[in-house]
Amino acid sequence: MSGHSKWSTIKRKKEKADAERGKVFTKIIREIITAARQGGGDESTNPRLRTALITAKSANMPQSNIERAIKKGTGELPGVVYEEKVYEGYGPGGVAILIDTLTDNTNRTTSEIRHVLTKYQGNLGESGCVSWMFEKKGLITVNRHHCTEDQLMEVALEAGAEDMTVEDDVYEIVCKLISFDQVKETLDTHQIPSISAEITMIPKTTVKVEGKQAEQILKLMEVLEDSDDVQQVYANFNVNEHEVKG
Repeated sequence: MSGHSKWSTIKRKKEKADAERGKVFTKIIREIITAARQGGGDESTNPRLRTALITAKSANMPQSNIERAIKKGTGELPGVVYEEKVYEGYGPGGVAILIDTLTDNTNRTTSEIRHVLTKYQGNLGESGCVSWMFEKKGLITVNRHHCTEDQLMEVALEAGAEDMTVEDDVYEIVCKLISFDQVKETLDTHQIPSISAEITMIPKTTVKVEGKQAEQILKLMEVLEDSDDVQQVYANFNVNEHEVKG
């Protein structure tokens, strides 16, 4: 998972800077609105909303913003209706890319994503062309200063986690969707705070990219993530982080 983890590391640093500009809040608000519109405003009966709220609280989003977004989703306040669309394609070196979007204008979003992929030596593919290369999993990150690796591993695995890795200053815990809530609740019970807890797509296999292609794919991922319409970007690349700047 080194490719996935390398991007996760870059993304975490980037999200911290983006949060100061409100970009992360914009994406989270769209997700809360959509989750509430689809499943109602009660997080106890709406797993998607519950996950979105975990993300919002991890990003230190004010409670007033959260409540307003939920009301927009349930119709108590006027709000934009966002359409979910997943784009699939390829990046430099044959890297498979999945792009989750929430947009109020699919024509604009499709055009923008096609342009960005082409600019960075990639291309937009047909629906289903790469999604089979990924598995939907729960991903929880924990600051390494909060506990030892052995302590966390014992708690996480007992709660149903599948795997745990150490990446820079965090632990990354991977679990099946059915175990996601249980793992998160168990960590909370043991007073182990998480930096983030999200549903993600983990690649089944990775493609090794080096040199210029490695820089291109990382730049492509960053540009895609910068789009307000893009919620998440997943790719199955594997890089040696010592060869990549930044």
